[in-house]
Amino acid sequence: MRIKHPGYITLLMEDKKETQPPVPPIVDQLKEYAETRFKLLKYEAIEGGTSILASIIADLVTVISMVLAFLFASVTLGFFLADILHSYWMGFGCIAVLYFLIAMFIKIFKRHLERPLINIFIQKIFKR
Repeated sequence: MRIKHPGYITLLMEDKKETQPPVPPIVDQLKEYAETRFKLLKYEAIEGGTSILASIIADLVTVISMVLAFLFASVTLGFFLADILHSYWMGFGCIAVLYFLIAMFIKIFKRHLERPLINIFIQKIFKR
């Protein structure tokens, strides 16, 4: 088969180029995917970090408030017992003994108290 018009094939090839939409090379698509994925990971890390930080700040404010309430309740109880026992040293001594007993209880059952606390901290860190 002999082609009389060699330019005819060139025209057909140019028509095919014009009708097919240009497809970006796979390398460009991979670069876009990598950039998008990196941005997503960055935003997820920022969201996770700020969520943990906000949770820690809220917990810290709660703990400070509870410590202050506990401290003032202890002083109030000490004065109340001092009034009942007619002696300041006996009233505050009773509070000191109470705290000593609580400390011994925690020391004795330390192993049993650690596991629930560890679980709470792990849940707090991995909370979504």
